Amino acid sequence: MKKSIILLSTIAAFTTTSFAEDINKQMYEQIQLLKKQVAALEAKMNEQNSKSDDKRITKIEKKLAKVSKKANLAKAQSAGDNLKWNVDFRTQVDNIQYKLGNGKKLRNEAVLSNRLWLGMKYKADENSIFYGTLSYNKLYGDNSSDAPNNSTFDWVTNEAATNDNEIKLKEAYWLYTNDTFFGTNIPWTVSVGRRPSTDGLGINLRANQNRKSALSHTVNVEFDGASAKFNLDKVGGLDGSWIKFCVGRGLTNSRLRFSSDGQPDYTKDSTTQNVDMAGLIAVPYDDGQYSVHMNYAKAWNLIGMEAGILNPPFSDFGNMEFFTTMLKVDGIGDGISDWLDNTTVFASYAQSKTSPDGGKKMIGSSKSETGHSVWIGANAPCPIFPDTAKIGIEWNKGSKFWRSMTYAEDTMVGSKIATRGQAWEVYRTQKLTKALSFGLSYVYIDYDYTGSNGFFGDYGEPKNIGATDVQSAQDVSAYLKYKF
Repeated sequence: MKKSIILLSTIAAFTTTSFAEDINKQMYEQIQLLKKQVAALEAKMNEQNSKSDDKRITKIEKKLAKVSKKANLAKAQSAGDNLKWNVDFRTQVDNIQYKLGNGKKLRNEAVLSNRLWLGMKYKADENSIFYGTLSYNKLYGDNSSDAPNNSTFDWVTNEAATNDNEIKLKEAYWLYTNDTFFGTNIPWTVSVGRRPSTDGLGINLRANQNRKSALSHTVNVEFDGASAKFNLDKVGGLDGSWIKFCVGRGLTNSRLRFSSDGQPDYTKDSTTQNVDMAGLIAVPYDDGQYSVHMNYAKAWNLIGMEAGILNPPFSDFGNMEFFTTMLKVDGIGDGISDWLDNTTVFASYAQSKTSPDGGKKMIGSSKSETGHSVWIGANAPCPIFPDTAKIGIEWNKGSKFWRSMTYAEDTMVGSKIATRGQAWEVYRTQKLTKALSFGLSYVYIDYDYTGSNGFFGDYGEPKNIGATDVQSAQDVSAYLKYKF
């Protein structure tokens, strides 16, 4: 292009000079022809450049389309329109020891286990959310008490084809939320499915996780059901007040398909009744620092086994009511110190009351019996690494006929909350990285009566400790947890 411009300038100058010198007509015509040829050459070059630009633009547009497609795929994979996953993976070692009434000790120095929770969440719209948790909780290796064979031996569990289709589902429920309830200024939620009914308020502190639904002093067990919650602080005037109604089923009396007795599928099994539970959770006051929590529940047709029968089946023994009230303080005082500001203390009182069925002895008595339990605890920053570590101490005491529904409490020696006697626990948790944490715990239980971890029949009877009964138990545990 520069050469063309120079040429044109030269020609223009030459032409001007030629005219000035009155060049002959033939020379003039040759110059004009040359100018036309140069103009044609420039036009052709511009056309080629334009086509080249169009090709480059086309290539860029194709690349942008590919990038956009990959971006949409990445968005989908990051749960823009799919489930959002989270992981809670814990590796733990427990040193457990039992002391019997005759002084004999039973122990296991190192019980190794892995527990994995795969949590999922999906919000389809502004009002509805789905939550779920898949669970894996297993001791290291295979168990010699099982009868291994080539298809189930743990060394080839994931390499050998089997007929086992089991996946453990810890939680699966949908939650509907709305800011108004039939025209009133009451925010509310309703939910149906496999309930978030373990690791509730109390247990969540030493477990170093957010609380789930129920108060864990009386209810810490998995079940299926429904709930409806209503926030009352805008209508009742009390800070943070709310109430939740819950119903659920823990055992069904329906026959399964292809039952061995040959009866029609899913009809009632006459040997058992449905085990159902209903109740409410109420928070009459919660200002963020001081809060009161209450829980009432009733369970029907609770199961147990009769003594003196070889391989006794489960049968119904009666109904039971549970009541809990807890006072919790998040932060002691007002700006006294950072340590007190980040300290949580709680005190909880609970009752259980039996209603035996038709003269049966429910937990050892044919009469209605009331049990009591007290539980106190504190959770505070550790003096060493106070910004990343917590220490805690808890104590609970249960009476002779105390009976809780805390079968899911996570200790290797059974439920400490169910203790008919006294239990202590000290623990320390620490954040190592954004995802990794570490925990230590020591649990000691001193039993006054038997049956603390039994069901609701004869084997749950509170008897004095005999020679072969467990007098005390302890669990020293340490874990590493990866959570994100």
